[in-house]
Amino acid sequence: MKIVVIGGSGLIGSQVVNKLTEQGHEVIAASPATGVNTITGEGVAGALNGAEVVIDVANSPSFEDAAVMEFFKTSGKNLLTAEIAAGVKHHVALSVVGTDRLQDSGYFRAKQTQEDLIKASGVPYSIIHSTQFFEFLSGIANAATEGNTVRLSPAHIQPIASADVATAVAKVALMEPLNKIVEIAGPDKFNLSDLVQMYLTKNGDPRKVVADVHASYYGVELNDDTLVPGKDGKIFNINFENWYMNQPKKA
Repeated sequence: MKIVVIGGSGLIGSQVVNKLTEQGHEVIAASPATGVNTITGEGVAGALNGAEVVIDVANSPSFEDAAVMEFFKTSGKNLLTAEIAAGVKHHVALSVVGTDRLQDSGYFRAKQTQEDLIKASGVPYSIIHSTQFFEFLSGIANAATEGNTVRLSPAHIQPIASADVATAVAKVALMEPLNKIVEIAGPDKFNLSDLVQMYLTKNGDPRKVVADVHASYYGVELNDDTLVPGKDGKIFNINFENWYMNQPKKA
């Protein structure tokens, strides 16, 4: 099949491109760097010509409320319009577990808008809700840091390795459209504050995590259900220790 991966040079997209290419598919890694821009529309129609599946794993370059909403709304409309014109048979999108529970955040309101556009488009679709990636622990810590203190919620989180996310996305892309949301997660549940402290300690980082039930997570106060999958979530195998062991170590 011809498969177009929007955001094909990013953390997830590059791994998805490799996995599908290895299976013999014609895969286009589409991004502004390769002349495909879903915001301006440049190169989109050409990239989608003859494609059966489009995978959208692109993310907004800005998390500011207005900018991120504009990104997902414009990109979603342009992409889905081009897919209808090209006769694409399956749209696969990567989103976030708990998106509907995180609507106090501008980022997650934008992700919800993206999902609503997909559902209303008429293009057969599959939406994959993933828990947070292990790879983003550093960013979570940095966003919550004041001085030498990291203030985070002790709410539950069930993070997943990006390699497992890419495996799930590639697998779903080759299936018949599900026309629904499916959830994926890593094998273990943690308190967010404990997990980040463990990560910082392993890195020799002197910052100390303070657990605070009112600490904001990208603008939202969490509870134990916000960031974890439901009972039907697909659980993957790479745990924190195995993921960490395979990370490039800082000199």
